[in-house]
Amino acid sequence: MPAADTPATQPDQVAGFMRAKLAHSQNVLEGLTVEDYDLIDKGAQQLSLASEAASWQVLLTEDYARHSADFRRSCDGLRKAARDRNLDGAVLAWMDVTLKCVQCHKYVRDVRREPAR
Repeated sequence: MPAADTPATQPDQVAGFMRAKLAHSQNVLEGLTVEDYDLIDKGAQQLSLASEAASWQVLLTEDYARHSADFRRSCDGLRKAARDRNLDGAVLAWMDVTLKCVQCHKYVRDVRREPAR
């Protein structure tokens, strides 16, 4: 397995990918604000699928893989709430998805700040 600080993708590829992820997130937020369950479901599905793309893999570590799996589970919970037409559940699930994003981004920053061994 490559070193933890070895990126799996190039920074310019990651930047474009993160912009697409942000657009999917905006779709979810829009869906929540206007109670459009199809838009919530579609945005959550796009986020989950994106997390399986090669561009998503910015680190090749077990912890990063765990963060990605946690994120997908949170997206699945959001999709379920949208399919159940449960707005309160979808809002709570969206908070969990957002928390998983922030935790993973923090993890990536922390790993990249660690001095090389």
